Amino acid sequence: MQFRQQALAKLQSPEELDLPVRFARPQGWLVLFVTVVVMAAASVWAVTGSVSSTVGAPAILTHGQGSYILQSPVAGQVTAVLAKQGKQLPADAPVLKVRTAEGETVVRTVAAGRVTGLAATIGQIISTGANVAAIEKVARTEDPLYATVYVPAENAASIPDKAAVDLTVSSVPTQEYGVLRGHVKSVDRSAQSAQQIAAFLGDSQLGEQFTKDGRPVAVLVKLDKKASTESGYKWSSADGPPFSLTSMTMADASIRLADERPVDWLLP
Repeated sequence: MQFRQQALAKLQSPEELDLPVRFARPQGWLVLFVTVVVMAAASVWAVTGSVSSTVGAPAILTHGQGSYILQSPVAGQVTAVLAKQGKQLPADAPVLKVRTAEGETVVRTVAAGRVTGLAATIGQIISTGANVAAIEKVARTEDPLYATVYVPAENAASIPDKAAVDLTVSSVPTQEYGVLRGHVKSVDRSAQSAQQIAAFLGDSQLGEQFTKDGRPVAVLVKLDKKASTESGYKWSSADGPPFSLTSMTMADASIRLADERPVDWLLP
């Protein structure tokens, strides 16, 4: 009761009417100022900024023209293997000797290239059309490497010309030497089957591997060159690995897609 009387008395005779009223503390003004600045910066970024996105896909290093499977034109028994794996051969070079009922036949290369695989051994009985070797189509060993990236078909249309590509090479420790740099050279707009990929790479297992999640699109990547590195290509580290790269090396690619304006998805 005593408190109520004191409150009523204070209302009847207010003695602080001449004092200024404080609407906000300095800390409150500071919070308001910071909030306004952040909102203004976000609005400017939404109108003028951009958002980068990437697509990841498996890749393989090749010399760009792919490979072909050498098949035997005759049936018979292999009597000699004349080529060695990794050897560079000209066109029409001897690879195998096969004994047939009509005599001995020499199986020769169709085009110049490097032997990446031999499927025939001495004494083996082969049939007509049997796969006997895989030949990578490269005229000279010093020809530049490319990366072929097998991208999901739904992402192909969003890959811009000369898009930047980072390649994590399976044979190179990433933490020590970083990633291999490159740019998109071309995009094949048609999806490829396992048979098409196997024919290009000269390996049926790779054809199955790259199509296990569906038919992909082949993206050809030109590797950025740098003369001061041992590999001759540009890496995210200064020097890259202290050894050269070889074709048919597996990698994981990250392709930068076209930048998107954030206002397109921030505003309804």
